[in-house]
Amino acid sequence: MATELKPIRTEADYQNALVEVEQLWGAKSGTPKGDRLDVLATLIDAYEARQYPMDPPDPIEAIQFRMEQQGLSRKDLEPLIGTRARVAEVMNRRRSLSIEMIRRLHEHLGISAEVLIRPTRGDEAA
Repeated sequence: MATELKPIRTEADYQNALVEVEQLWGAKSGTPKGDRLDVLATLIDAYEARQYPMDPPDPIEAIQFRMEQQGLSRKDLEPLIGTRARVAEVMNRRRSLSIEMIRRLHEHLGISAEVLIRPTRGDEAA
């Protein structure tokens, strides 16, 4: 088998781990090769999370994504955000979400409150 497993600390370590994962891909779970693949995947995930962190989505993007997932229209947001005009203002980034809107969106659509309280793109400079 290959070298001893150790944390991925450098880009070279990362590239070597990716090559090895490619060679081990498809190894049966519960076998030595399968176990090594699982551990390498975990190490790669940890390295990528440190080196290439992803920003959480903008609140409006998160709402749009959930609407697409659930086949919702803007009309479906009215009980959560308010009148048709209010929904348009929020979705067009002319009005920020209120605490009550955030609570309802979180409760009914399952969008993380942490994402919903972030400034929308464009608000950050204000």
